[in-house]
Amino acid sequence: MGASLIQGFLKSTAMTIVSEIGDKTFFVAALMAMRHPRGVVLTGALLALVVMTIFSAVFGWAAPNLISRKLTHNGATFLFFVFGLRSLWDAISNEEGESELAEVEAKLGRTDDIKKKKKQQTSVFLSPVLIEAFSLTFLGEWGDRSQIATIGLAAQENVVGVAVGGFLGHALCTSAAVWGGRHLASSISERSVALCGGILFLLFGAHSLFNGFQVA
Repeated sequence: MGASLIQGFLKSTAMTIVSEIGDKTFFVAALMAMRHPRGVVLTGALLALVVMTIFSAVFGWAAPNLISRKLTHNGATFLFFVFGLRSLWDAISNEEGESELAEVEAKLGRTDDIKKKKKQQTSVFLSPVLIEAFSLTFLGEWGDRSQIATIGLAAQENVVGVAVGGFLGHALCTSAAVWGGRHLASSISERSVALCGGILFLLFGAHSLFNGFQVA
């Protein structure tokens, strides 16, 4: 129990960090923190990530009880290899980071034009900034590779370790984005992050494949 929890925690933390640095939600937090109070932006983003991480972990944990365990194991293994190869391709093309940054800047520009016409409310939890940070982060994470990978990990590893590790990874990346801003994003090599992420996902896939042979 203890060993499986630690293994799930470490895998989930590492996977989340390499998936989220330079991702769309990373840029959302970084750019919003330059225009709005950092604490409010961080709170909204982390609330969305807690909800998404818990949902993904619970879904992955329940999947083997709803579908054949062998099928969920093979599906998770397949996804690890797919995400690994995709990340390596991103490292070669190195276009994803720039396109995501431009997309986020355009989206935030439109919402800022709307908010300039409104006064910010006194309650932090009713703040338009917090709601915007929550909604943009939640929608940005929905269907993202880190969410699907969390589901795959939770189907194989200790679900508590995966959930805690996933949230820690998200918290570290989002905090770095909020407090580091664009300077941090521009100083990180997108190619290096994608390369590390690709290698890590392929290692997870190989480990999962090896465990599948052992079980069989």
